[in-house]
Amino acid sequence: MQGNLLKLAAGAAALCASLSAHAAPGIAVSVAPEKASLGKSDDVVVKVTFTNTSDSPQYVLKSRTPFEDIEAPLFEITRDGQPVRYLGAIAKRGAPTAADYFVLKPGASYTAKVELSALYDMATTGDYAIRYRIGNGSGKAAEELKSEAASVWIDGIRPRGSNQETKSLAEMQAQAGMVTAAGGALSFNKCTTSQQADITTAVSTALSMATNGDAYMAKGTMGTRYTKWFGAVDSGRVATVKAHFAAIKDAFATKPITVDCGCKKTYYAYVYPTQPYTIYVCKAFWSAPMSGTDSKGGTLVHEMSHFNVVAGTDDWVYGQSGAASLAVSDPAKAIDNADSHEYFGENTPALQ
Repeated sequence: MQGNLLKLAAGAAALCASLSAHAAPGIAVSVAPEKASLGKSDDVVVKVTFTNTSDSPQYVLKSRTPFEDIEAPLFEITRDGQPVRYLGAIAKRGAPTAADYFVLKPGASYTAKVELSALYDMATTGDYAIRYRIGNGSGKAAEELKSEAASVWIDGIRPRGSNQETKSLAEMQAQAGMVTAAGGALSFNKCTTSQQADITTAVSTALSMATNGDAYMAKGTMGTRYTKWFGAVDSGRVATVKAHFAAIKDAFATKPITVDCGCKKTYYAYVYPTQPYTIYVCKAFWSAPMSGTDSKGGTLVHEMSHFNVVAGTDDWVYGQSGAASLAVSDPAKAIDNADSHEYFGENTPALQ
């Protein structure tokens, strides 16, 4: 990774301010499967190549690349035209700093191999289309990283036409090995007594945020609080956000939630969207305030929105600046962005 790609120094604050002006438009992304046809026991491996097609350095968020641990749905995959479910983790990170970027020199390329069948449900027989597609974290629509679609035929362990991607909540919980508990139950894994106390308060705070957000959406009049984080008022998008907050509120109020404190990574938290309602909290979570911007309560709202049975959100951008930009440039993605839901719920500074 040290050859064609150079790491940015963590202290390059001045450089960080200019990153968005030099990001994704000069980067071409391609996806090439190792095999065009795969059998039941074959792993689905693709080569992903990033190429700087411009005459200036191009910067890309590490978390938006396959060059380190993948903790976001970087690929858009369909089988026979139907979306394929992402099975991997989605992590909440803070607003990007210079240290969070790779720089790709003019004309340089970098390629990584990715094994997709551990990250996506690709066990059903069919014709798969695989496209690399994710925002570069700036909130600007022009800076989306995307490739052309590559085709792969998979003779899977399930017959063609099986619809395993649309499972009931009970089925998802059973697959994850979850034990059904009474509605609203809170349990812990690898958490100290003091951590359990903090999490109990954080879940209560998250419920208050979700309840407030649900009440705001129910009143029907969308003010600056809505437009700041979700963009121009559109009846279809408003209905989506309204449904999201009703579901987030219901999840905190009635579903069996497990919080795992064993994560040692530097970011806030992560979940597996197909495994409700387990939330893994990490180092940044513990230093966050209980409420307000990027808070403990807000982090839990963010993570709860990721579960497919709740709102199924993605991480198009991180941070208030990126979320506000996304609301302007691409409201359709803003209503699918977890941080946008978090900041709407936290409502700091308060908007009407």
